[in-house]
Amino acid sequence: MNEVEKRFAQIAAALTRRPKVTLGTSKKKGFGSSALCVNDKIFAMVSSKGNFVVKLPADRVDALVAAGAGARFGPGHGRVMKEWFAADPKAAVNWLSLAEEALAFVSAKK
Repeated sequence: MNEVEKRFAQIAAALTRRPKVTLGTSKKKGFGSSALCVNDKIFAMVSSKGNFVVKLPADRVDALVAAGAGARFGPGHGRVMKEWFAADPKAAVNWLSLAEEALAFVSAKK
């Protein structure tokens, strides 16, 4: 298990104690099958490239990118997702706080 996976496991242990938060979802087989979900919607995960990724409002992602804390997440094929942020492991940003923000954001979405 690498450092990103270890940090993610600690976040998962903390957040899966909350109602409706699961590690993985019954609806996902590949992408997101080991992600943190709320109501079967992904809010945090480790990408296939080994990045810690969270779903946040686009303006929050913009601010984090501008601050040098990471980059917009792109699942591949040159596509970048405006509401997904990939944290730089070396940046001084609290991953648990980001995951909690993501949980609140995804929980509020209909």
